Amino acid sequence: MIALIQRVDSARVDVENQTVGAIGPGLLALVAVEPDDGQTQCVRMLERLLGYRVFSDTEGRMNLSLGQTGGGLLLVSQFTLAADTRKGMRPSFTSAAPPEHGRRWFDRLVELARQAHPGVEIGQFGAHMKVHLVNDGPVTFRLEVR
Repeated sequence: MIALIQRVDSARVDVENQTVGAIGPGLLALVAVEPDDGQTQCVRMLERLLGYRVFSDTEGRMNLSLGQTGGGLLLVSQFTLAADTRKGMRPSFTSAAPPEHGRRWFDRLVELARQAHPGVEIGQFGAHMKVHLVNDGPVTFRLEVR
């Protein structure tokens, strides 16, 4: 499982000109499910999303996690993060999970997140989405769980 996380002042996802998910300060996480992902990867990715220290403490150091700050979490499924881009001029998506597997484990990640943290919003799986964000920093990290 791969997540590209961005610390944001705000973020939202629109589908067909309708907002389907929005947060204020917190994390936007673009999430890709890979073929071998399952419960173990979902649990570990959630631990990392809630525990990764990317928010500033009183001294301005990135020392606080989303779990500590209570900020919003916007989860957006994005299979293109799993693309193989090592060669050629066109990405290969053979390393991404098939849609039904991706949906199952993305939905499980969302379920676990909503049980563990307030303010969890989502995009729409499989839809053409417009993701709007105000990146705070900018602060962006790629997290991987194998």
